[in-house]
Amino acid sequence: MVTIKEIAEMAQVSRSTVSRVLNDSGYVSEEAREKVEQVIEETGYVPSQYAKSLRTKRTKVIGVILPTIQTETPSRIVTGLGKELEEHGYQILLANTNHDKEKELEYLDLLKVRQVDGIVLIATNTAPNLIEKIKELPIPVVMIGQEAENVMYVSYNDYDAARTLTSLFIQKGHKKIGFIGVDESDKAVGILRKQGYYDEMQAHGLPVEENWVQKAVFNIDSGYDAMKKIHTSEGVLPSAVFAVTDRLAIGAMSYLKQEGLRIPEDVAVAGIGASEISQYIHPKLTTIDYQNEKAGEEAAKQLLSCIHSKKVKEKMILDYRLIERDSV
Repeated sequence: MVTIKEIAEMAQVSRSTVSRVLNDSGYVSEEAREKVEQVIEETGYVPSQYAKSLRTKRTKVIGVILPTIQTETPSRIVTGLGKELEEHGYQILLANTNHDKEKELEYLDLLKVRQVDGIVLIATNTAPNLIEKIKELPIPVVMIGQEAENVMYVSYNDYDAARTLTSLFIQKGHKKIGFIGVDESDKAVGILRKQGYYDEMQAHGLPVEENWVQKAVFNIDSGYDAMKKIHTSEGVLPSAVFAVTDRLAIGAMSYLKQEGLRIPEDVAVAGIGASEISQYIHPKLTTIDYQNEKAGEEAAKQLLSCIHSKKVKEKMILDYRLIERDSV
């Protein structure tokens, strides 16, 4: 196995020059760089990542904490992260919390111990203890999907997206519009999307009956159950239902079909997420596309800029796209 000393001798340069070439740091003349690179190519030299990390105090590994591996959103975000990080020679270490808030805290500590260069947190909450933990870490952290003061983040325009979908229903003539949301510990999905729905209804002077608004969790079965509660509770069935995720919307559609109700003739349905299945179910689901891959790419850029002490755009809110299909 070739050593740095041997490469230096073969290239007729100092060992420090070889190190600067390998680490891309410090001044090296073009002639010396070409000599070193030629020897490296001829010998097939591969530097020890462990030894390199000792010298640079970097492991070239980024920790990614995600809430689940069973839905498309985290998968798309990780794809975007991977594209950008791979170009800069970084690897990803994944940690799945299964929507367990305590595990988010545990993984932040664990990844710090593993000496990753930075962390991307696909966040489901902004609890004070979580935000405090992020601020205390000696390595940079970027959140995706939530916003918090003095923390780097890439987020989505959840409030406006919710108003856009609610407005679409109203434009189509719907006045009785139901809502399937999630727990408000998730500020983006649980609070902002709900507030957007309420504010758009209020802006048009439309009432919201209590039984029209139901809370669910992030899966299809829960969307089914929430739609069942809206349908079987006392009062008038809404002519449209806005679900805060595509999976919840698909669950709601499943219940409506089972009950012999037509979509969208009897009840229109829309969701958020632009999931792949949304274009293949019948009728095709109206939804909002949040450009998840771009979110991953932008978070990676933020993190890399911070790691390399460059100017960082700490806060970024991505735009969205309404995809109008047959379910409305």
